[in-house]
Amino acid sequence: METVGDVTRMRLVGGNLALDFVNSRSGPPVGPPDDDLLTDYASLAAWAVHAGALDEPDAATLLRTAGDDPDAARDALARAHDTRDYLDHLFRALADGGSPDGEALIRLRDDAADALGHARLVRTTDTFGWTWRDDHTLARPLRPVIHAAVALLRTGTLDRIKGCGGCRFLFHDESKNRSRRWCSMDDCGTAEKMRRYVTARRTRATRPA
Repeated sequence: METVGDVTRMRLVGGNLALDFVNSRSGPPVGPPDDDLLTDYASLAAWAVHAGALDEPDAATLLRTAGDDPDAARDALARAHDTRDYLDHLFRALADGGSPDGEALIRLRDDAADALGHARLVRTTDTFGWTWRDDHTLARPLRPVIHAAVALLRTGTLDRIKGCGGCRFLFHDESKNRSRRWCSMDDCGTAEKMRRYVTARRTRATRPA
């Protein structure tokens, strides 16, 4: 089972909260995932704090609620996994140059309506924004994720949604020339450079003198 420490070491490289949520499950670029950070409600709450979707006091309140009602906590975790599944399908289809199916969009619409039903508008410095500070339901960590997913679809540049060349992570490419290929140069980018270096050395070593 993953620990809270494992969750808080996760690199947030998606450039959007919804993509970082999808990236809470890792693995190779092709095929099924092979690791999941969200193994219980505590790890879901820890991820939300780590990603900035939840603050520590609200997380503590939710963990007390989850401890008092384990069945509801398991249902909330299952809902989080289900949400991640359809967001993964939706954004991975866009990263591959296609279009998500209508069912994923309908589910996102319904979840967005539910999230707004638990939100309130508050004034920030220059404008107003949604907040879920008064929402103490166990689905609370998902509300900002859903909001971020809708915002990315509505206002983002869809052809900047990409998949990493070295793992299954998704990201929004903010580079000027749209040339980003890796979730992180410190991880997959460095690994690919090392692989090419080793391959080049082997090639040179096998050439006849």
